[in-house]
Amino acid sequence: MVQVALLLTKKYRLLSIAAILDVFDTVNSYYKSNGKDAIFDLNLFYIGDYTNEVATFEKYIPKLLTATDKQDIVLIPAFDTGEMSLFLNENVEFLPWLQQQYKKGAEIASFCTGAFLLAASGLLNGKQATTHINASTAFASYFPDVTFKPDAVVTHDTRIYTSGGATSSFHLLLRLIHNYCNRDVAVRVAKIFSIDMNRDQQSHFGSFTPIRDHGDELVSKIQLSMENTYSEPITIEDILKQIPSSRRNIIRRFKHATGNTLIEYLQKTRIEAAKKLLEQTNQSIMEVMLNSGYNDLKTFRQLFKKNSGMPPKDYRDKFKVRVA
Repeated sequence: MVQVALLLTKKYRLLSIAAILDVFDTVNSYYKSNGKDAIFDLNLFYIGDYTNEVATFEKYIPKLLTATDKQDIVLIPAFDTGEMSLFLNENVEFLPWLQQQYKKGAEIASFCTGAFLLAASGLLNGKQATTHINASTAFASYFPDVTFKPDAVVTHDTRIYTSGGATSSFHLLLRLIHNYCNRDVAVRVAKIFSIDMNRDQQSHFGSFTPIRDHGDELVSKIQLSMENTYSEPITIEDILKQIPSSRRNIIRRFKHATGNTLIEYLQKTRIEAAKKLLEQTNQSIMEVMLNSGYNDLKTFRQLFKKNSGMPPKDYRDKFKVRVA
């Protein structure tokens, strides 16, 4: 049997744990129903105190992690969003064990924001990785040595897997099932869980959430200016003229505080506004373009697709709120 360890990290998301257990249980049940032995031996492991959540997982009784627990696959679930440094500090004891397992030949897979813990181990340095699209800025800032692929649904690089947000976890699970079982089993699971197997990017699920707790008043002033005037035909030069500081100083401080250049921030602010208009109104594409600060349709379409992964019309078809 394939030995699989699912880590019960502090602040894990219950949905992530439940999805992983459900999929592996489904695969094992399929094998048993065909007169075969279950293929995966899945165990839940914790470090430190663990007293209140044992009953949550029914037949899976969590075990205390030890150095002797040799695994074939190690799974790191997503965690509840919040203070990133706090999450990493609370789970720092997992890091040496992850490094040891990788040296012993184990494959390691992180789901959604679980990539932060995997990256903190150093095992992602120089490797491709992804995470939840809305955590992209924070991830890139925390781990500059990782080859970050924010739009990717799943990455695989030298025995290490990562997945994007939420339902992207199912795509990573399908990849593992395909590798350890076969394509037929992966397709069967995809049908059972209604998973679109061909999705290869997640950018259209993202929302631009600016960083505001950086403590730089000058940068906050620029952010506010952009957010209040994005619908007007302003340029970065217009904004810079309003700020009593040198151009070089502004550019450096803004990028450091927000993780975006000035033009990137303005574009993302405008595209986010365009998304909401497409989702919530019946305005034409031309009206959406003008109300989000653009006056050239070709440029607007190009920037919209670059930031959301699809043209404006396709985005509206996918996310427009329909009222009965």
